[in-house]
Parts: sequence; C-alpha cells; structure tokens
Amino acid sequence: MTTPLFDKRHVRRAFSRSAASYDAAARLQHEVEANLLESLDYLDDPKLERPKPQVVLDLGAGPGRASAAMRKRWPKARVVAVDLALPMLREAGKRSGWFRPFDRVNADVRALPFADGSVDVLFSNLCLQWIEDLPAVFAGFRRVLKPNGLLLVSTFGPETLQELRDAFTHADATPHVSPFATIAQFGDALVHAGFRNPVLDRDLYTTTYPDLPTLMREQRAIGATNALRTRRHTLTGRARFAAAAQAYDAFRTSDGMLPASWEIITAMAWAPEPGAPIREGGFEVTSVPVASIPVRRRPR
Repeated sequence: MTTPLFDKRHVRRAFSRSAASYDAAARLQHEVEANLLESLDYLDDPKLERPKPQVVLDLGAGPGRASAAMRKRWPKARVVAVDLALPMLREAGKRSGWFRPFDRVNADVRALPFADGSVDVLFSNLCLQWIEDLPAVFAGFRRVLKPNGLLLVSTFGPETLQELRDAFTHADATPHVSPFATIAQFGDALVHAGFRNPVLDRDLYTTTYPDLPTLMREQRAIGATNALRTRRHTLTGRARFAAAAQAYDAFRTSDGMLPASWEIITAMAWAPEPGAPIREGGFEVTSVPVASIPVRRRPR
C-alpha cells in the first residue's frame, strides 16, 4: 500500500486552527473564488435551455462565502457546504441565515457521503491541492454528479510559491512547500475519470510582502502550512529561517517588496452519461499540451 503524500490529520488541524482568521487573510483565495463564481454565469445563459440546479455542492467550502453566493444565485436550490474542518463549517454557519440557508456537512472530499447521481453542480475552490490521487477523487465526483452535471474547480499549479520553495533550498534539504499537480496531470485525471469536454485555464497571480515573516504569518492564518508527511516535525530554527530569508531577498523587486507567485489552474467539465467508459482501451483519450494553454497574468 502506497504511503499518502499528505498528512490528512495535519490538514484538518491546520484549517481548524485558522477558521477564525481565514476570512480576513485569504485575499488571493477570495479573488480566485470570485473569478470561479463568474464562470457559473454559463449555466444561466437562456440559450442553453438548461434547468436550474437543484443540488449544489461546495467542496472545501471554508467559511462559506461561495456557498452563500450560490444560494443567492439559485434561491430554490439545495446548496451544501462540505469541509474537512468542523470549525470552518461553524464559521460558514454565520453566513447561512434564515432567509437563504445552506446545509453544512463535515466530510472528506475523497469519500463524499452523497448518493450516486444526486448533484447538479460540484464547485470547489482551492481545495484539491491537498489531494494526491486526483483520478480517484474525480471518480468520486463523477459518481455523485448527475449525467451532464457540471464540475467547476480550481487548484494550485507547480509554479505556486516558487520563490519560497527556492529560498528554503538554501536552508536545508527538507521540502517546505507542497508539490502541486501540473495542468497536464490535472486534465488527464479528468479524462481518466470520464469527464466530457474539459476546459482548463492557467492564471498567474503575484502577491507581495515586506518580508518573509509576513508571508509566513499569512499562510498560517489561512491554514496553508506544509502538510507533507515528510515535512520537518520540529520548528524551523533561527539559522535556517535566516538563511531562507536571505535567499528570498534575491527576489526583492525595485519597490522593495518580496513577490510570491501563485499558479492557478481552473477546470470546467461535464459528467458523462451512465455507463460511459473511464478510459477507452487503456490508452490516452486526449492529452493537454501545456505549451498550448496561455497563462493569464492577473493584475493586482
């Protein structure tokens, strides 16, 4: 049996601790979420003549901003916020008012407790980077989606925090930044699970900080700490942190700020009809050439 790449208990603890501070610190996450929510306009196009969604899942819902937005968009739909961290769902409850309430379920996205073919829209913003087995989790998404149901997700790509990753190589040999799937791997996992007509995009964001401690504090405030099983289980010593900070200074821009890069991969795809094959004949049905996918650099 293969040892999991990520420590799920650490992920749950980190996001549980950050539940109260997440909303105020998650500026990038909110921006990506807003762009992802705009993609739902496609479903409301009258030319498509699609019925309004009846059941919507928000996976990795955190404090429930997207859940509340989708409940407002589709007031007759049942919207369910799903999160691994129970304190996050308690925060989400503050947005689930009596007028437009949404349900909250404490569950792992790798084992969704929902009936087969019961969901119209599956939405997930910046949650899947903590999943090492993408084909398996996408198979679970396909299981709960109705035929022709919509999957709309975002995740981090491998260029994320490349400056931080490089800086810590000057401190020690232990990885301090999680590895992230490439857009090709992400697209192939969708195809492997049988999703139809996948559309993938890449965006590159840059946030800036006066120093390395400020960046690290923001990451702790949103629960985005190193969740690798092979991570160092003791505090980073002063000498190692100083070495990383000195190395990071090489990236300082002309305005004196330290940049942090974030590669965002978004994907929209449709669940197939029942009985559709997961893989045709055991070979690649399609491939996603990275060079053909333009990178949009988001102004900040």
